[in-house]
Amino acid sequence: MPDVRKCVILGAPHTSNWDFVFVLGAAHRIGIPPGFIGKHTLFKWPMGGFMRDMGGISIDRRKRDANYVQQIADAFDRAEELALVIAPEGSRSGSGEWKSGFYHIAMAAKVPIIPAWVDHERMRGGIGEPLWPSGDYRADLAKLAAFYREKRPDCARFVALEATTRTVGELTAGTGGGGADDS
Repeated sequence: MPDVRKCVILGAPHTSNWDFVFVLGAAHRIGIPPGFIGKHTLFKWPMGGFMRDMGGISIDRRKRDANYVQQIADAFDRAEELALVIAPEGSRSGSGEWKSGFYHIAMAAKVPIIPAWVDHERMRGGIGEPLWPSGDYRADLAKLAAFYREKRPDCARFVALEATTRTVGELTAGTGGGGADDS
């Protein structure tokens, strides 16, 4: 079991609403309260207290200059423990292409990325070892793709992810990461 107190947990592939429940369980298994990102409007009365109690982190995207990644990095700074659960594909209808927001968040917060996978057909899943982002997005994405392909070699989304690692450019700290499209 990874021994980290703050991390970004990737839940992939994201094919069902139940994926989130599994990955929350993975965070619980490593003994860290799970967290998730939600629009600020979800944190208003009457649901605000419940959302925060469940580990929700409110993000306000109304302002054009509001840095989404920095808001999450600030939440990591305020927390003693935080396992932020993210679906890197962004939606259940994805083709395997990942958005880079998870990487920018981990870089800004200086926390590792922990891959978690699920296979609903075989009723299996698991979590991997922490990957500390190096600043070389392509190389780190290739490592994550290799992990997921080992766990689910037949998963078309992971085949697509592996192909993406050959075409994606390198991201470095301080580039991108501020826009909603990066998450």
